[in-house]
Amino acid sequence: MKAMVLAAGVGSRLDPLTTQLPKPLVPVANRPVMQHILALLKKHRFEDVISNLHYQPEKIEQYFGNGSHLGLNLEFRTEKELSGDAGGVRACRDFLGSDTFVVLMGDLLTDTDLTRIVEEHKRKKALATIAVKQVEDVSQFGVAIFDQNGFIKGFQEKPAAEEALSNFASTGIYILEPEVFDYMPKTGSYGFGRQLFPTLVDRGLPVLAVEIKDYWSDVGTITQYKLSNFDALRGDVQLHLPPLTGVLRCQLERNAKLAPGVKLEGHLLLGRNSTIGSGTKIRGHVIIGDNCFIDSNVVLENTVIWSGSTVERGARLVNCVVGADCVVGNGETHIELATVTSTQTALTRTAN
Repeated sequence: MKAMVLAAGVGSRLDPLTTQLPKPLVPVANRPVMQHILALLKKHRFEDVISNLHYQPEKIEQYFGNGSHLGLNLEFRTEKELSGDAGGVRACRDFLGSDTFVVLMGDLLTDTDLTRIVEEHKRKKALATIAVKQVEDVSQFGVAIFDQNGFIKGFQEKPAAEEALSNFASTGIYILEPEVFDYMPKTGSYGFGRQLFPTLVDRGLPVLAVEIKDYWSDVGTITQYKLSNFDALRGDVQLHLPPLTGVLRCQLERNAKLAPGVKLEGHLLLGRNSTIGSGTKIRGHVIIGDNCFIDSNVVLENTVIWSGSTVERGARLVNCVVGADCVVGNGETHIELATVTSTQTALTRTAN
């Protein structure tokens, strides 16, 4: 079976981070989120994969190449004009062929059992299957309404809690038969959630919902991005990472160094060739990328720092994301609830 990863989106909800990197390359536990998706596909024996690109496509192609280092056969298609998520899949119809295939959004973090979802899809002879998950806040998601056999009878788009007929949200994981292309227009922008799936349901065709109880997160906002990193650091989601050294609360990648006197009061992942100076305090959940220098007497709390960045002596960062190749100044710098995205320590405060 073949797979497609949707990676053409601009990722505006992650601004200003996505001015540096396209969303599929945004790191979770020091690896691009799309790399975790590709590792999941490999685990479930989806080895022929295609991805559509649009925003900063050259960076994604350069990072992943042909996928051989991941054990995959990976191809890319660049869209000059965005055509919707279903439209992007339609453009890859020749690659996906005449068999069942899987589609995943490129900004998901999950360890779900794709094999089980495919088995349910085939067992119940569905034309399309949507993996769904129970959520607390239905107002942030499109929800599916389905019968006791799992077949979808309708949808609600971000309903108010008192109006919701379901609390099962689409996860952006789809199993599809090639016949779905017969129900799409041949050209123009076309989407799954508001167009294709409602069309199939309205025609009485078998669209299945399969509940997943595994870990799943959409890393599409700054807040959710940080929380997903912290979940990964705690081991709440099973990721396929290179071997790490250290104890459970302190994981070190190759050539990472802690000076004597570092005070570990939380969970830490320290990237390759990165250093933390003496007297620095680590609180809550902290992830530091490759080639970073954290000076002495710094306080880091619930913070993600991308590769190549420096935090100078005495700085304090709380609930922050620091982009790549940034410098956070020394002295009494105290930054909370911020996203740092320039070498001049420009700050963008965000509520999302």
